[in-house]
Amino acid sequence: MSTVSLTINGLEVTVPKGTKLLDAALGAGFFIPTLCHDENSPNYGGCRICVVEVKGARALVASCCAEAANGMVVETESPAVVEARKTILELMLANHPADCLTCDKAGNCRLQDYAFRYDVKQPNFGGERKDHEFDDSNPYINRDMNKCILCARCVRTCKAVTDRAVIDLAYRGFKTKVATALDAKLAESLCVSCGRCVSVCPVGALTYRSFSGKARMWEVEKEQVTCTWCDAGCQFDLVRKDGKAIGVAAKNPSEGRPLCLKGRLGLELRYNDEPLKPMLKKDDQFVEVSWTEALGLEEIVSKLK
Repeated sequence: MSTVSLTINGLEVTVPKGTKLLDAALGAGFFIPTLCHDENSPNYGGCRICVVEVKGARALVASCCAEAANGMVVETESPAVVEARKTILELMLANHPADCLTCDKAGNCRLQDYAFRYDVKQPNFGGERKDHEFDDSNPYINRDMNKCILCARCVRTCKAVTDRAVIDLAYRGFKTKVATALDAKLAESLCVSCGRCVSVCPVGALTYRSFSGKARMWEVEKEQVTCTWCDAGCQFDLVRKDGKAIGVAAKNPSEGRPLCLKGRLGLELRYNDEPLKPMLKKDDQFVEVSWTEALGLEEIVSKLK
């Protein structure tokens, strides 16, 4: 395997040819913030928070897209890089609700973490602010597009599953948003409530309704469990507070595994002492159903009979 050698923050690093600067830096123990980057759908380069300074380059380089090359001299925290990251964060916060005290994602929000790291206390930009309607129409997923940073991770992970692609970036410029077909509410779309989008959202734009108000992120412990409803073997996190299971969350899906609502509901019933009553869509409306119907057991029982 051919390799390349470069210098990162004064340290000489050797990596396989084709390695991205982001991976080379992280592998060498250096920190680079990311928001839009997802190892399962790389090379997006939308948020630019991962920019680094490469000696001789005309501008700062997005490390998630640029490949390491022989002789490169890279700085991951130069004054120019830090200034760029601060500006990017200020631009995002200029249109982001300041409700971190009550946000369900507090303590597990990358935007919050990076604002703290780079000492961005408040945005320095004024002007029009977004005012999207809070979407709680889906019984499993809350959508707050006012908190969306347009990283498009949810869009890309939804498109990764054949015949889904329920959401996409819509409109242009300031009005750009993640939307369903015809910008309908999530409950009116073809969303199957699998939770892929929630698992990759780095901020509080997408959250599970079942977790809302139950715990702060630093109060919970997570245990990885494997779904056994089919041979896909999807991974989920069993979330506990004070030793008690309060819900099941999908993990960032890989290898194209589709995830499904049935798997998560089945794990909820198995582990959660107080699972929420399941709901399924019938005639374009969500209605409360029995657990046997939600888990598809009625058809199995019928066939056995």
